[in-house]
Amino acid sequence: MAFGVFNLPDLGEGLPDAEIVQWHVAAGDQVRKDQPLVSMETAKAVVEIPSPYAARVGELHGEVGDIITTGSPLISFESVANDAAQRLTAEARPDSGSVVGAVAVGDEVVREPVTQVGKAAVGVKAAPAVRALARKLEVDLSVVTPSGKDGTITAADVQRVAKIFKEVGPMELLRGPRRAMARNMSLAHDVVVPVTVFDDADIDAWRAGDTMMRLIRAIVAACRAEPSLNAWYDGHALGRRVLKKIDLGIAMDTEDGLFVPVMRDVGNRDVDDLRQGMAAMKEAVRSRNVPPEELRGYSFTLSNFGTLGGRYASPIIVPPTVAILGAGRIRNAVVAANGEALVHAVMPLSLTFDHRAVTGGEATRFLMAAIEDLTRPD
Repeated sequence: MAFGVFNLPDLGEGLPDAEIVQWHVAAGDQVRKDQPLVSMETAKAVVEIPSPYAARVGELHGEVGDIITTGSPLISFESVANDAAQRLTAEARPDSGSVVGAVAVGDEVVREPVTQVGKAAVGVKAAPAVRALARKLEVDLSVVTPSGKDGTITAADVQRVAKIFKEVGPMELLRGPRRAMARNMSLAHDVVVPVTVFDDADIDAWRAGDTMMRLIRAIVAACRAEPSLNAWYDGHALGRRVLKKIDLGIAMDTEDGLFVPVMRDVGNRDVDDLRQGMAAMKEAVRSRNVPPEELRGYSFTLSNFGTLGGRYASPIIVPPTVAILGAGRIRNAVVAANGEALVHAVMPLSLTFDHRAVTGGEATRFLMAAIEDLTRPD
């Protein structure tokens, strides 16, 4: 009897793992080629993984809720034809790469504990007995405030933190979109050199219209005036790619976390097409049915957080992009117009740019071009 192991493939989002949401098969089942085996939750969507062969299921390498690393065993097959088994064996070799570079992988299911001891405790001062106590009580030494001499963590410190953890309850592990957001924000914090400039757009001349469509049009106008902000930056090579096509990532807030689907080539689409695309994108996000290819490759980002509240912010840039525009809540403000103090509708804007790739002058010109477009009545 031939036997083959099918590893979790790269699901195309450049992430090192995915969570098992639901198994559609069980050990002993006979499956046909392309039959759905399992639903896996990636950073942004739930993806069904089809069977690569017609075969009998031998073993499932994980349970619902387990996080499997890309390239690790997902399911074993029995009764596979010899040539198919050979192909499966070849596929079973761990893949150390993905669409965004090398990713370390393992051969086991990741069952994450409530807390981890030792991984983040490098440099922590604690006696071996105290470290053993921390492992027993599942306390991460890196979060313990030391009270001993010269910053040494004592047994009493560990017991105090363990008591607090017991009172507040178990840690909730981040999953799906929130897990991806945490990774992206950590990456941005580690590598981006962010600077934010603020200003207001007087939009009192607007007759009527869709705010999102006006913001998209303003970004297109600004990208044409200052193309350097519609770019990707490579920090390793110290180079950038200034892009002609504007693929706009639009930040969307949901109960599950932050989604950034992409509106492609917004500079060459009319308003009706953009509106239809926006409606389809919102529905895809709501149903968690966004294709993976529509969650990556954007060249500039828009966050219209003003629909929720707030005036100004320091939006976070996710590499390799170099800029993001945040639009705050529209408000009435007293402005000077034609020598008079008048009350006008004003939109606050926040433009964050990566100062490694963009100069202050380029960013300011971009923002002024966007404001100029927004102040037009039509």
